[in-house]
Amino acid sequence: MKVKKVKVGIRNPKEILKDTASVMKRVEKGERFKPVKEPEIYFTNFEALRKALTPKRLELLHIIKTKKPSSINELARMAKRNVKNIAEDVKYLEQIGLIEKKETDNKTTPIINYDRIALEIAV
Repeated sequence: MKVKKVKVGIRNPKEILKDTASVMKRVEKGERFKPVKEPEIYFTNFEALRKALTPKRLELLHIIKTKKPSSINELARMAKRNVKNIAEDVKYLEQIGLIEKKETDNKTTPIINYDRIALEIAV
């Protein structure tokens, strides 16, 4: 089984805007893009990264990956935390691209489709 990774890094906002402008120009020209093999999530500084990937959120990622809870309530029980706080953390982790949610009937199932987080910091 091949290990799937998501790359998390720190980049200067000017670099991010420059890359975005380049991609937009390519989109305007109608260029096709290759599918993304390794998703990338960037933060503007180390402090933003530290606030996003707190020990409790990293624990949630681990629980979701290893125990595969079928709902937010089950995840809260596994983590021994308040459901409201878990729901907020899951929502945030989904917004930054580290979790997907599958909605079925009355429950929301958090899903992770990668095995590793690779941290990249430019020096």
